[in-house]
Amino acid sequence: MTTSVSPDGRPAGDTAGITRRLAEVRERIGRAARDAGRDPKDITLVCVSKTFEAEAIVPVIEAGERVFGENRVQEAMGKWPALRERFGALDLHLIGPLQSNKAEEAVTHFDVIETVDRPKIAEALAKAMHKTGRRPRLFVQVNTGAEPQKAGILPGEADAFLKACRDIQGLDITGLMCIPPVDEQASPHFALLNVIARRNGLANLSMGMSADFELAIQLGATHVRVGSAIFGGR
Repeated sequence: MTTSVSPDGRPAGDTAGITRRLAEVRERIGRAARDAGRDPKDITLVCVSKTFEAEAIVPVIEAGERVFGENRVQEAMGKWPALRERFGALDLHLIGPLQSNKAEEAVTHFDVIETVDRPKIAEALAKAMHKTGRRPRLFVQVNTGAEPQKAGILPGEADAFLKACRDIQGLDITGLMCIPPVDEQASPHFALLNVIARRNGLANLSMGMSADFELAIQLGATHVRVGSAIFGGR
């Protein structure tokens, strides 16, 4: 059987491989949750579909997944309206950096914005929500490794930023998100995010990706963002 190739050079039509990998990820999430004394139903799998075309996403939807993560507003706008028209309710998370001039489009097209990371974005989102009447759920991104090249509020500034989001901008922040440094052990970063969340009364923790989501579940993740372990390499 010949495998077709997508315009960007990736194999297309690998439905069997995608569904097999998805089943493996589900099994691993369940096992990690049970090992941590948690209910697997309390863990939300965010299938990271960034850079993948609708052809690769369809088998994941048909297998029952309804929560997806995208990095860019424009990319999401190009493929998700048709998928939503075809399949109905789908929960779309913005997991990449957000520019303030894209705030209204993000509020319009996403159900969750995980990357609230600075006062300018908080203000832009508040204005966009007031204008559109839509109120997506919001997570604050914390730069747990204090990496200068990475987005996110610094850990020492997180409490004050969360208070400002709530008290000044009137935003309902429901959780925190982090991306640990690639060259460090992830566990201290996951533990730190959990501490900040508990201190601020936040129930949701988006942490853990394809390489470390099981560890994240052990340390309290409620949302894990898994892309390559499902869709294959980018």
